[in-house]
Amino acid sequence: MEKRHIIMLIIVAFICIIPFLIYGGLGEEQGYFGGADDKASQVIEETGYKPWFEPIWEPPSGEIESLLFAVQAAIGALIIGYVFGYYKGKQKAS
Repeated sequence: MEKRHIIMLIIVAFICIIPFLIYGGLGEEQGYFGGADDKASQVIEETGYKPWFEPIWEPPSGEIESLLFAVQAAIGALIIGYVFGYYKGKQKAS
């Protein structure tokens, strides 16, 4: 293993450990690690905004909603990976 790989692993370890040291013992109840969607919806509701349409379908639970979001992200990652691989292979072939 090269020296630069070890340095990169140490940097990644610090990036992973630092949030636990800074926010140790604090959670969502204190406002840490909360989602931006919840905060944005609270701000929008405070303005008195009323939605002008209802969604056609709502997922039956939060887990299903998370699953659909993860599937959407995976499909997007596959498409982006395919495009990068296609152009990399095209560049290598020429």
